[in-house]
Amino acid sequence: MTEQTYCDRLVQDTPFLMGHGRLSEQQVDRIILQLNRYYPQILSNKDAEKFRNPKASLRVRLCDLLGHLQRSGERDCREFYRALYIHAQPLHSRLPSRLAPQNSDCTELDSGTVGRELSDRGPVAFLACLGLAAGLALLVYCCPPDSKVLPGARRVLGFSPVIIDRHVSRFLLAFLTDDLGGL
Repeated sequence: MTEQTYCDRLVQDTPFLMGHGRLSEQQVDRIILQLNRYYPQILSNKDAEKFRNPKASLRVRLCDLLGHLQRSGERDCREFYRALYIHAQPLHSRLPSRLAPQNSDCTELDSGTVGRELSDRGPVAFLACLGLAAGLALLVYCCPPDSKVLPGARRVLGFSPVIIDRHVSRFLLAFLTDDLGGL
């Protein structure tokens, strides 16, 4: 199988890049400015002004820019990918052309993409889940089963499976099975 050219990759990635909210206006402007300043042979001042026109919508400007680069040639497409990597690295790593298997006989799953998709929620969500799990673990393991310190704790945990997902509720119900008669 021959290796994909940058122009082929840009054709494949264009629908993804045109998706709503993928590239911000600032990112597109930075990419245009980089292509204009560092590579004026790729984007002339006139082209850069056209692609940065605030009267046109971001989608139209981006579509025009990608079409211009596809018609310009391999070097221009390669420099676009370099600018995209610099100014929108997380988006660059999720491009369809980068996630597609390199050989057609490859049967393994790319486990790296699953990890990136799961981590999109950010550190605050992770810390919230970790805190919830740690709190439940402390409640379960630090309170003896016959303790009178928190008499209502088992009742609260007994009603929480109604709210919590069924997978978690199995574990909570297993914890409560020895004391369900006391409710």
